[in-house]
Amino acid sequence: MSDPQLPDPTAVEGAPHPAETPRLIGQEAAEQAFLDAFTTGRLHHAWMLMGPRGVGKATLAWRIARFLLATPDPGEDDGLFGAPPRPESLELPADHPVMRRSLAGAEPGLFVLKRGTNDKGDRLAAEIRVDQVRKLKSFFSLSAADGGRRVVIVDAADEMNVNAANALLKLLEEPPARTTMLLVCHQPSRLLPTIRSRCRELRLSPLGPEEMRAALDLAGAELAPTEAEALSALSGGSVGAAMRLVGLEGLALYQRLLEVLGSLPDLDRPKALALAEALAQRGREERLDLFFSLTDTVLLRLARTGVTGHPPGDPAAPGEAEVFQRLAPSPAAGRAWAELAQVAGDRARHGRAVNVDPASLVFDTVMKLRETAARIRA
Repeated sequence: MSDPQLPDPTAVEGAPHPAETPRLIGQEAAEQAFLDAFTTGRLHHAWMLMGPRGVGKATLAWRIARFLLATPDPGEDDGLFGAPPRPESLELPADHPVMRRSLAGAEPGLFVLKRGTNDKGDRLAAEIRVDQVRKLKSFFSLSAADGGRRVVIVDAADEMNVNAANALLKLLEEPPARTTMLLVCHQPSRLLPTIRSRCRELRLSPLGPEEMRAALDLAGAELAPTEAEALSALSGGSVGAAMRLVGLEGLALYQRLLEVLGSLPDLDRPKALALAEALAQRGREERLDLFFSLTDTVLLRLARTGVTGHPPGDPAAPGEAEVFQRLAPSPAAGRAWAELAQVAGDRARHGRAVNVDPASLVFDTVMKLRETAARIRA
């Protein structure tokens, strides 16, 4: 368990914890792939759950873990009247003992490997370190006594440092009996190839607008239909990213950014300055980071408009298509916006790293937008 004074590194602020999410929306194919492997006796000892951040990988890991801890292996529980019916879902009743124990953090057959505290114990470490992996040895030795199944969730595997990854690799090479390891992975390229080669992959896909609406409703977000569509577009189909947008009023921020773009290349300076000052307020660091993330998003959408000849089919704000068609009328314009996305992103990251005044950093970004728009018009 995490220190109660520190955030849980596996949770998304404003959203239910993956262990508490009652349903998984939009990932039926991945669920069925795992269920088919289980029911046909082809259960691999290690699974890598891959896909964009926030699409439900951790939720699926918890569903699989509880299913495995509650369900006998095919043929294991054959009685006088033959084998029980094959399970058709990973779903468990809310009152199932495994469900109750896992929600209480008291399921002896389950271990969650995640980031712990730093050396001082006053904040979360930036990586999963080897001392966290070493705790698995105690878990395996204590849980082996009853001979039951054991499940390990690694959330997230791409957060392991080199020593932790090598320690986990040894366990994957010689897995303990009746153990299944579920590796949640946002960026597979960051993992050792030897780890990837020892896992079976389960790929999860971004959610479409209808699935996004259902998932956000399940998370308690009350949205108009057009807001769900806009969140789907800006989040790349990630529920986690969409919840962050909701919590930080990201749709309103994107609309303000689009209004500034709409005035280019004849910049509406008062509107740009007002935006910069609003984002520079103390305590709004997360909103400032979101601005730069949305700037990157809008630049890539502009680039796509120029290259393809038409605006994205998933509008993220009223008037977006008109602004994009005017600012990105050709493939050459699209390439110019794509190049700016790289430059602006680098400048923003450097400015944040060296503590440049936030208002100046935002206004600098707006001026780069203006320069590109003027060059395209010329």
